[in-house]
Amino acid sequence: MKPDFGYISLSGKDNPRVKELVRLRKERGNKVFIEGTRLCEDALESGVAVDRLIFTEDRKELVSGWYGLFECLKDGCEFMLVTDDVFRKISSTVNPQGVAMVVLEPDIYDQETLALPSDGSGKDVYLVAEAVQDPGNLGTMIRTADAFAFSAVILLPGTCDPFSDKVLRASMGSVWHIPIVKCNNKDDLFVYLNEHGISSYAMHLNGVELDEGNLSLPAAYFIGNEGKGLSEETSSRCDKLLKIPMPGKAESLNAAAAASIMGYVFSRKRD
Repeated sequence: MKPDFGYISLSGKDNPRVKELVRLRKERGNKVFIEGTRLCEDALESGVAVDRLIFTEDRKELVSGWYGLFECLKDGCEFMLVTDDVFRKISSTVNPQGVAMVVLEPDIYDQETLALPSDGSGKDVYLVAEAVQDPGNLGTMIRTADAFAFSAVILLPGTCDPFSDKVLRASMGSVWHIPIVKCNNKDDLFVYLNEHGISSYAMHLNGVELDEGNLSLPAAYFIGNEGKGLSEETSSRCDKLLKIPMPGKAESLNAAAAASIMGYVFSRKRD
């Protein structure tokens, strides 16, 4: 089936356009390179702005269907048909699926004012990550926040890139479904939380054991670095230090696991 859209064909791995795609995957700037049918479809369903769509010969029919289905592919998007060799060159996976996109990074932080998304219910929950450096952990945390319908995920300095390939895959597309807020200044965040009556909870080994009855909404809960936990500055500024009861012999939980447990607890509190 011949696609009903215009496209350019690329065959040489040394083609300048191909080299640019390789560069974008490694040094993305304000653009995000994603590949694979599932991730691309999740992004399209979320209405992302698509800059380029790259596909191989055996993916023509799939892309043709996308063109007829998603409006974001009909204005300003460049379609690029590439050979299998070219796709393997630009791909970061062992078994490429033959379809990829370059999309514009969503607006994730207003440098002028910090205004957190809110559903207006007074029961907002925010997951705050400080210096979380493992992409798998961050992706899982974003997926957790999406699953429990949080209002946003807030990233403090030192946290890894939320749109890196590994985070995208670990989030299973959730990165497109929930607002991601990069907060470069912790002072701004704590001022905002205090002004808007949002309780702040630090997950900390020295905290009091979690009691659902002592939690209040709206709330923001903080998860720290995999090895060091939250910084002392951040912990000291939160309203309360909490720890999850652990009757076993493990001293601590994985950051993503702790975030998931707290996600469930806050979801119950909200509902």
